[in-house]
Amino acid sequence: MSKTALVTGATRGIGLGIATRLAEQGYALTISARDSHRLAAVAEDLLRLGAEDVVVVAGDMADQHTVHKMIDLHADQFGTLNALVLNAGFGASGTIAEYSMRRFDKTIDINLRAPLTLVQRALPLLRAAATADPERGAKVVALASITGVYAEAGLAMYGATKAALISMIETLNAEEAGNGITATAIAPAFVDTDMTTWIHDKIPPESMIQVDDLVELVDALLRLSSRAMVSKLVVGRAATTGYCA
Repeated sequence: MSKTALVTGATRGIGLGIATRLAEQGYALTISARDSHRLAAVAEDLLRLGAEDVVVVAGDMADQHTVHKMIDLHADQFGTLNALVLNAGFGASGTIAEYSMRRFDKTIDINLRAPLTLVQRALPLLRAAATADPERGAKVVALASITGVYAEAGLAMYGATKAALISMIETLNAEEAGNGITATAIAPAFVDTDMTTWIHDKIPPESMIQVDDLVELVDALLRLSSRAMVSKLVVGRAATTGYCA
């Protein structure tokens, strides 16, 4: 049976890049995003690129029903999970003094509650995959942010949720690496995607990290043996101090 992966936020940017690479390697995939039409089109492309099968789940990551549905459909279709890629996220700028609680709740729901729920519900599938392939094990990769490592003015709440995500991934290794499940949080500075267009007046896209840079890192992480554990990767932008987004 082919390897299987679940990728959230898979219709654009980093998520699309990762899903594309996995399709080219023959993975069977479950992908999620909010736009059902775009999701269907991406699924067709992934099948043409070599994905053995593609299950689609349209919905908002802030909706726990959608999050539960992802794992349930994946389990029904594939039975195991070799790679869980937690890519979907929500970002909104704002100072601590001005950040609204409504926006904070959404940030928590998408950036922390959804990943935690996915990991909890996916663990039996990940353990099954690790048992079936003890040499490679099963992997969890979470797209965090450099703002979860180094403070960035105006991004406190985004950074706080990403810091919590990084901590969760590190703890997941402490609890599950012995079962063959290893996890990595990738914490990049600004990446050239449509999510960073809001900052183009200050940071031009040509100076940002490329999507393919992160795809290469994820690809390498998924090829590591179960004996290697990389809890966190911080990726800075060239020509900066490396301690800023």
